[in-house]
Amino acid sequence: MWKKLSSVALVASLSIGIAACSSDEGGSGSSSSDYPKNNITLVAPSGAGGGWDLTARSIAKTMNDTKLIEKPITVENKPGGGGAVYMAEFATKEVKNDYVLMVKSPPILINNNKAEGNSPYGYKDTTPLAQLTRDYGAIVVKNDSAYKTLQDVLDAIKKDPTAVTLAGGSAPGSMDHLVGVLPAFKAGIDPKTVKYVSYDGGGEAVAALLGGNADVIATDASTIATYVKSGDVRVLAVSSSERLEGDLAEVPTFKESGIDAEFTIWRGLFGPKEMSEDAKKYWSEKLGEMVETEEWKAELTKNGWASEYRNADDFTTYLEDQDKVIVELLTALGMQK
Repeated sequence: MWKKLSSVALVASLSIGIAACSSDEGGSGSSSSDYPKNNITLVAPSGAGGGWDLTARSIAKTMNDTKLIEKPITVENKPGGGGAVYMAEFATKEVKNDYVLMVKSPPILINNNKAEGNSPYGYKDTTPLAQLTRDYGAIVVKNDSAYKTLQDVLDAIKKDPTAVTLAGGSAPGSMDHLVGVLPAFKAGIDPKTVKYVSYDGGGEAVAALLGGNADVIATDASTIATYVKSGDVRVLAVSSSERLEGDLAEVPTFKESGIDAEFTIWRGLFGPKEMSEDAKKYWSEKLGEMVETEEWKAELTKNGWASEYRNADDFTTYLEDQDKVIVELLTALGMQK
């Protein structure tokens, strides 16, 4: 069963979503001729420095720089529970707000389907607008760590699971956790025995690693490149099917490290559940235009992201399929609700 998941289920691309603002600000019922009438907020439901944060800022920068959207777009960080805290607010308090958009990725599915720390809200409580990028997971240690390979980490966990602290920028049972325990699971280690500490965002997880509060972190491959260039960390393995380019070109894949698995992180943009049809159409058109601009392509290159665009309808269908994949994955790990 896991072999099937490795080739199908684990290719879950983690994405980012933006959600739109409120009916009391003229959100619902606005027509294509007058939307947007107000400034727009993109929410990254995490701290600074992670994939959601960088994606939201890249979208805002591209839209502002190209004037594709003339109203100012700002980014707000709202961390908590690996994205689950703001997800609850977005699904209940911003349900008709056409001017608040949210960046999300696989945790919108994972948090809704896992048993521990389960969120009652998922992608069906939003309006999917577009998938934009594809990224991968990375297993990372400090540059002076005694662990030189992924196998070194797995051997240490096998010897004494309590001696190795794995950290990530998302809650237990969420994306970083799954990326981190996947190699252990494939190596025959009970994933429930792996010591995992969660932080609110990839930036905080890196800080924990550099501060000696974690031995290993699981994070996004794209966001760790800066720390690789500075010499602060080493990446032991990445969850892609083939080696990546750029600063991580010399890093082996899970498969090259003896772990027969992959994990793809999609990121996409989401509006509120009752987003007006005019606002949805507006954003669908603007996002389709944005991904063709040189400014957006420059953001992809700068952040080490692969472009993977799906429009609103295709993205919704993709999420339906990925939701089933995540349930299978969590079931295999004994983490499903």
